[in-house]
This record gives sequence, structure tokens and C-alpha cells, in this order.
Amino acid sequence: MKQRFPSIALLFSAMAALLGGCASLQPDAALAPVQTHSQLISGQPLRWIRSEQEQQAANAELQQRLGAPLDLAAAQAVALLAHHGLQAELHELGIADAERVQLARPPSPSLGVTRLSRATETEWELGLHLNLLAWFQGEQRERIGNARLAQAQQQLALRLLSLSSRVRVAWVEAVAAQQQLHYAEQVLHAAEASAELARRLREAGNFSALREAREQSFHAEAELGLLRAREQLQSRREALVRALGLSGPAAQNLTLPARLPDLPELPAALPSGADEQQALAQRIDLQAARRLVELRAAEAGLGRASRWVDMLDLGLQRNSSNEQPTQRGIGLDLTLPLFDNGEARLARAEHLHLQAVQRAAQQAVTARSELREAQSRLQSRHQMAKIHLQQLVPLRQRIAAENLLRYNGMLIGVFELLADARAQVAAVSASIAALRDFWIADAQLQQALLGPVDAIAETTATTDMSPAAEAGSPGH
Repeated sequence: MKQRFPSIALLFSAMAALLGGCASLQPDAALAPVQTHSQLISGQPLRWIRSEQEQQAANAELQQRLGAPLDLAAAQAVALLAHHGLQAELHELGIADAERVQLARPPSPSLGVTRLSRATETEWELGLHLNLLAWFQGEQRERIGNARLAQAQQQLALRLLSLSSRVRVAWVEAVAAQQQLHYAEQVLHAAEASAELARRLREAGNFSALREAREQSFHAEAELGLLRAREQLQSRREALVRALGLSGPAAQNLTLPARLPDLPELPAALPSGADEQQALAQRIDLQAARRLVELRAAEAGLGRASRWVDMLDLGLQRNSSNEQPTQRGIGLDLTLPLFDNGEARLARAEHLHLQAVQRAAQQAVTARSELREAQSRLQSRHQMAKIHLQQLVPLRQRIAAENLLRYNGMLIGVFELLADARAQVAAVSASIAALRDFWIADAQLQQALLGPVDAIAETTATTDMSPAAEAGSPGH
């Protein structure tokens, strides 16, 4: 009989060790689903930097990628390496994984020791207590922990999608701004030549004051256009730097390609019916909404299971005295639902579950609308860019060639030829803006296929050179 209490205590400890060993921290396993999303979203692997050695390796790869003009794929990879905000978000996985393990492990028994004295009598009370209800609910608690981890993974995937979209749009706008600056410089060179020629002709008495003023006005507007283009490029570069998470020399030495990618073929039409439903199945926000519904359902189930009893405590008691025989026994503590029958807790859990169901349904409605809108926008922007690149620019080039022939035949003057050259440059600049708008619309469609569309910059097919272009054909 004297060994009974220690034997049961050892049994409790063995059970706790056995069940607790079933749940262990697995941060790499928690990262694996997010890795899959990263490949789907950006085509680049996601690296979780958790040591000095990993940081050094990431810095070396970052330096190598920044050593060449940064194309779109490289920009996505740089953001995954350099963005400290993303690395901070990755630790949410570690937190969720730790909470999963905490929920999956059974409660530890508690040990109480009491010493009582009375005259010459000394009494010791030893108690070992275990929350049986928590043990019985171990499987449900583990499901809740897994659901919370899955939800954290989906939320992180959504943040990855948002970051990838911001990088894509910022890269497109930065490269387009760089191209626009190049053409703004060409307009200024033409305006300088025209203004200088007008000044000399005016001094020789062969040019009116009105025509000279118009040429000087265009030259001033071209200077303003160049300043605006430089400011725009600086702003777009900084937006890209922020999206990439760069700082210091890496941000200052960032180089970009000379031009945007060519306009691709017209994208396929949006799938409908069952195909559309299949396309929406990969939406990360809808997956996260379904995970939340599962989590709320599991929490509601746990609430129903513990409605009437939320504390069931098993205790082993051993009392010893130097004057009395040792006492041993078993105790059971049960909370009586006298004032709280669990109705409010259960109602809250059920309302949270129904709320998650309704929100998931609304997200599906919104997702379908966003997908249709993004597809329509992409097709419209593709057509506009196609008109600019395949009709307006070639027509301007043809007009320029014809006017050059007329100038050689002395049918038009040099100022008409310069004005036509300015109009041609403005047409090319407008085509760059249209191409930029298409690639932004493409980024919006890619995001709509995978998650909610952020407030990505809405642009119109206009050129930063429009004020100068309007002044490109002065009257005579």
C-alpha cells in the first residue's frame, strides 16, 4: 500500500511524456505550404532567415542579383530576400506552430504539499491533481491548433501575394518612368534646337516675334516636362525600393532594364461555369475563409462538449502524521453549473461559426466580381496598347518620313519638321504609358486569380509629355 501513490504519480508522468512527445515544434513543416504558395505567386522560393549564417548567405545572393539590371523575376526574388517586414511576418508561423504544440500537449499534473503542526504532532499533506476534462478534449484541442496554424499559413500567403503585386506594379512603373525620362530628354533637345534657330532667325530679321515666342514657350515647357519626368522616376524608384525592402548602397545602385517587356498576344478569355469555379479554388483568401470556418466549427464543437462541465479535476491525496496512520485517497473536483450553464459561451461560439460561413460566402461573390473586372480591364488595356504600338506609332513614323521628303523638296520649313519630330516622340511616349497600363492590368489579373485585389495604382493611357506635345505644333 505504501507504493500506491508514487506508482500512480509515475503513471501520470509517463502518460504526459508519451502524449506530449506526439506534438513537437516543426517550423520547417509549417513553412512548407507557404513555400508552395510563394512558387505559385512569384515563381521564386521563400527563405526564412533565422540565423547569422543564413543572413550572410542571403546578403551574398542579394548582392549578386543587384549586380545586373533588375528584371521582374529578379525583383521578386530580391523582395523575398531583403524585405524585413516579410521576415517579421514569417515569425507568425513560429508563433502559430508553438501554439499548436501547446494545445496538442496534455495538461501537466499539479502537485501540492502542505505541512501542519499542532503541539507535538506534525502532519504532511501531499496532493496530485490532473484536469481530466482537458485530457478528454485533447483531440479537439489538437484540431483547433492545426486549424489556427493553417489559418496563419493562409494569412501569410495573402501577405506574400500583396507584396508580390506591389513589387510587380512598382517595377513596371519605375521602368516606364525611366523610358519616359529618355523621351523627355529627346523632346528637350528638339526644343533647344528649335528655340536657338528661332532666336537666330529673329536676330536676322527673318522671323516674327510671335513665332519666336512660341518656340521659346515650347522650350520652357519641355524643360518643365523633363523636370517632371525626373521627379516621376525618382518617386517610382523609391516606391520600388520600398517594395523590395532595400536600403543603403543597394538602394542607390539599383539598376533597371532599359525598356518594358514587349506586348504579348491577347490573353485567353476568362473561364466560365465550372472552369471559373476551378480557377477560384486557388484563391488564397477563399482558402483562408474556409479554414476559418473549420476553426470556428471546431471551437463551437469544443464549446458544446464543455457546456455543462468546464472543470473536472482528479486528485490523489496522501496525508501522513508522526502520531497517526497515513491516509490515502482519491478526490474529484467538479464545477457545478449553478450560475453559468455555458449557454452564453456556446452561443458566442456558434455565432462566430455562422459569421465565418457568411463572410466566406461574401468573399466568394467578391472574388468572382474581381476576377471578371480584372479580365475585362486587361483585355481593354491590351487593345489600347496594341493601337498605340501597331497603329499610332507606325503612322507617326510614316508621317515623319513623308515630311522629311517634303522638307528635302523645300515644301515645308525646318520648324514644321521639328514640330513633327516632337509629335512622333510624344506618340512613342504615349505608347510607353499604354504598355505600362497593360502590365499593371496584368498584375491586377494575376492577383485576382490568387487573392483580393489591393488598391494598386490605377493609371490611364496618358503620357507625362502631354503638355509639351500640345505645344508641338505652334501656329505661324
